[in-house]
Amino acid sequence: MTIRWKHLIVLVVIAPLLGLAVGWSGLMSVRASTGHWAVTDWFLHWVMRNSVSVRAVATADVPPLEDPGLVPGAAGHFETGCAICHGSPAQPRPDSVLAMLPPPPDLKTSVPEWSDAELFEIVKHGVRFTGMPAWPVQSRDDEVWSMVAFVRKLPDMDAGEYIAASGLHGIGHAGEVSPLPLTCESCHAENRLNDGSHIPRLAGQSEAYLLNALKAYSDKQRPSGIMQVAVGTLPAESLPELAAYYAKQPIAARPVAQHDPALVEKGRTLAEQGRLSDKIPACLSCHDKAGANLAYPKLSGQNSAYMRQQLKLFQEGTRGGSSYSHLMTGSAKNLTPEDINEVTAYFSQR
Repeated sequence: MTIRWKHLIVLVVIAPLLGLAVGWSGLMSVRASTGHWAVTDWFLHWVMRNSVSVRAVATADVPPLEDPGLVPGAAGHFETGCAICHGSPAQPRPDSVLAMLPPPPDLKTSVPEWSDAELFEIVKHGVRFTGMPAWPVQSRDDEVWSMVAFVRKLPDMDAGEYIAASGLHGIGHAGEVSPLPLTCESCHAENRLNDGSHIPRLAGQSEAYLLNALKAYSDKQRPSGIMQVAVGTLPAESLPELAAYYAKQPIAARPVAQHDPALVEKGRTLAEQGRLSDKIPACLSCHDKAGANLAYPKLSGQNSAYMRQQLKLFQEGTRGGSSYSHLMTGSAKNLTPEDINEVTAYFSQR
């Protein structure tokens, strides 16, 4: 029998109609309880792995992920947003989650199967048809890499190490966290922070600055997948109370960060004088001076790792914040990497 073009055309027209008819009839089961056919399950996972692997090739160079400062914020976010489906070393996945189709994978066994670039692709963009969401803010690759750094360590963590990393105590079920402000303390507690922390010190900041920051996260004016999720579930009336709580916290004494004295001295010069040739104003002309605008953050004693990251975000134009954030976007534009290291070293010791 010779297949003619007209036969192919008829097939092209009829096949979609038959598919629509099958879908309309209701004969095709969508019950999660029955599971997939083995061939369907294989095909879906095959497509997913190929898709992730191909797109991971285009991922930017993988940054160093051994920095311990990357882990705490990601661990806290994982416990509040991811552990309910994936479980954790402290709590297994609940039966209700295991009844999903497909069930979320046990990361202890699945993470080693993926490269860092592939994990980045999955965390940032999510996976269709699985319930795996995309990262809440697509402009914050630094946060996505922090999560990659954390999940890479997750398979080797025991319950104690996991709870220490996430900072959450009294866990009853995966995904369950303590009431505010204890939940915030899981990341921001003074005794959990050091100069290498990517999480800021809140104690000693003004109530005005903290409230502006919380509102900026809530209104999605300051991009952060971690903080927008944390603040997004809070009622608006709780934000002033939370800002007041941290503004009243005493600044805990801790060892002075160790930096090269020459580095600190160069940072002091930039902080006090700026650099007119590059249109970089003196940091202390706005920050940390008597009578300073209370909406400006206090920089003295802040973690240098956190400040470095924020300056980079300002340079990229992704930092956002209150109505004053544009001032820092312009001020940070011409800072060199050396400038950033110097000025953050200076303020961390000030």
